[in-house]
Amino acid sequence: MNAEFDPFRGSFDSLETLADAISEVLGCPVTIEDAQHRLLAYSSHQQEVTDEARMATIMGRRVPERVINSLWHQGVIQQLNESLEPVQIDAIKSVGLGNRVAIGIHKDQSLLGYIWAIANRPFDREDNRFLRLAAKAATTKLLQLKARKRREEEGHQEFFWRLLTGDYPTHDSLIEQAKALKVDVPSAFSTVVFQFQRDITVKQHEQMSYIANTTQKARTLFTVSDQKQLVLLLAPHHTKELSQTTCANFISTTIRTMQERFGIGPLFGGAGDVYMRLEQVQKSYHEALTVLELKQQFPVETKDIHTYPRLGFYRYFPAFLKQKALEGYTNPYLKRLRQYDAHHHAHLVETLESFLDCDSNYKETANALHIHINTLNYRLKRIAEIGEIDLKDAVQKFSLYLDIKLERNHM
Repeated sequence: MNAEFDPFRGSFDSLETLADAISEVLGCPVTIEDAQHRLLAYSSHQQEVTDEARMATIMGRRVPERVINSLWHQGVIQQLNESLEPVQIDAIKSVGLGNRVAIGIHKDQSLLGYIWAIANRPFDREDNRFLRLAAKAATTKLLQLKARKRREEEGHQEFFWRLLTGDYPTHDSLIEQAKALKVDVPSAFSTVVFQFQRDITVKQHEQMSYIANTTQKARTLFTVSDQKQLVLLLAPHHTKELSQTTCANFISTTIRTMQERFGIGPLFGGAGDVYMRLEQVQKSYHEALTVLELKQQFPVETKDIHTYPRLGFYRYFPAFLKQKALEGYTNPYLKRLRQYDAHHHAHLVETLESFLDCDSNYKETANALHIHINTLNYRLKRIAEIGEIDLKDAVQKFSLYLDIKLERNHM
């Protein structure tokens, strides 16, 4: 065959037409996806296909999350993102993925998407050359889609900032603008904020958006960055509900995935409560910021807390601290214990805090402090005597716990 022959030379009416052309040349089913694994086109190949991953992608209009995760773990996505050459992918039966040959669609340093072909036979050098030509032919169409998407995202980001800042006159005007921008008004939502150590780069924004948009735990409607923070509006998938557990899982999974795939990520994240009216986005946003603030102030106590309702009494701390500063109050029971610790290095306040952290569980407290339970019993007895504290009084214990945490904020 003539090495100069290019079956994809010329223009194609649509990506669907191109997918059919690639399928015809290679003799196998083909899909074309964008850079976030959303399905753009697939070939109407007549051969019966039992590949579960392909069928799920077509049905859901995007590659299933479990398939994406497996491809990352196998190093496939990394190869496709970095190379201009086709990549051979062995079947991953655990996620229903058959043998594939794929290629990334690149323009300069930018990844635009992918072409995936079900490899029902070994691909030779000519097949790989055809895939490279197909990727080149798809570049123009994907650049057009990317430009259109960028314009759409700019409008959506401006709309999202208006929601976050409450910059709109009435509810009706808000809904009217959403319709004009073709925004899918969610049945429920939560504002999520991720905190980075340094100002977010364009690359990090893209990586975070990629992870947020490829997860199927929830839908990301909007994404904006503001210096060291990335703000998202999270909504449920059409067949699911949005809960605090969903938001917490989304945050923890996103942070872990960023570290695993890109070696860097947010320090932590926080989500506001779940609401149903767009004018409540600002409230949810402020709640998410409160979560971040308290996670910075109390990293140990809040390390497993990601959502505003889960903060419990911690969400009242800003008001408590303000009142404490006005009163200049010092808990007399804690004062006695601190004075004793200062003279005898007895660790009584540390023991009391750990005991209250562990909900008065003796075994858990001893393990947390790495001491024998007899030593713990002795310390608790001294705490009761020296501090004049009744460790069976729930009100006194709660007051002590609150004042320990408040005092730490000023130490």
